[in-house]
Amino acid sequence: MKQQLQPKLILIEGLPGFGKSTTAQLVYEILTEMGIETRLFLEGNLAHPADYEGVACLTQAEYDELSRTCGGNPGEVLSAYTASQSNNYLLEYRKLMNEQGPCLSKEWTDALARKDIYELPLDQHRELITAKWQQFAEKALRGPDTYVFDCAFLQNPVTMGMIKHGAAEEYMTSYILELEAIIKRLNPLLIVVEQDDLEYAFRKAVQERAQEWSEGFIQYYTTQGYGLRQGHQGLEGTVQVLRGRSKLEERIYNLLSMHKTKVNNSAYDLPAYKRVLAERLKAYF
Repeated sequence: MKQQLQPKLILIEGLPGFGKSTTAQLVYEILTEMGIETRLFLEGNLAHPADYEGVACLTQAEYDELSRTCGGNPGEVLSAYTASQSNNYLLEYRKLMNEQGPCLSKEWTDALARKDIYELPLDQHRELITAKWQQFAEKALRGPDTYVFDCAFLQNPVTMGMIKHGAAEEYMTSYILELEAIIKRLNPLLIVVEQDDLEYAFRKAVQERAQEWSEGFIQYYTTQGYGLRQGHQGLEGTVQVLRGRSKLEERIYNLLSMHKTKVNNSAYDLPAYKRVLAERLKAYF
């Protein structure tokens, strides 16, 4: 039976190499083919409406110092990429560099990267992220579009909390449930992509992607937080961290009250997979 209120937000989740981005693209295609106004935001989108990508959080003193040292007409340039929140300044530094070129010294570029919202203490990071989700939910509720997000709801919080900071399960659960409460009015649908063999899917991703990606990923997962605490190392250790993450996300999934479904992408058969997704979506649209 179709729901009276169509979802205004579809969340795509799953482990690395499972096919989240592919799934998000297919969901976008299916909804567009159904005539539904849809907006797709994949991981890494600098304009993501509910997340921060390449954004630094600066104090008043830090922002004033940056304005004094970056030359030219800094106030006008920086203000176009800056939003104030509480006592902080949120500077879209990656977007600034992409659009304005090398207007910042390497010293400042490195400093801004260290002040990235994903490098902040966990509680401060969570406060900024939940506020961003709140802003998005209020805007999305008023508009006609359905949004498709890749990895923003589970992966990003769990990666920041469990993987980077070694946060306890209770903390992570409360964080995700807080996000669920914020977006409840959007009648969200969570689609979790599964694979029969986690290790095979991850090793496949390692083989197919650039070496820089796999090296950075393994370092991130094994040299801090949960991985470091468990003593995991290298690719094998990363697989073990992913198994731990999978178990945590499964327990959180079971606690969620939103519409949710799981799809298996083990066959990597795109046409068949799209048909499965279309059938699942028909229950909600």
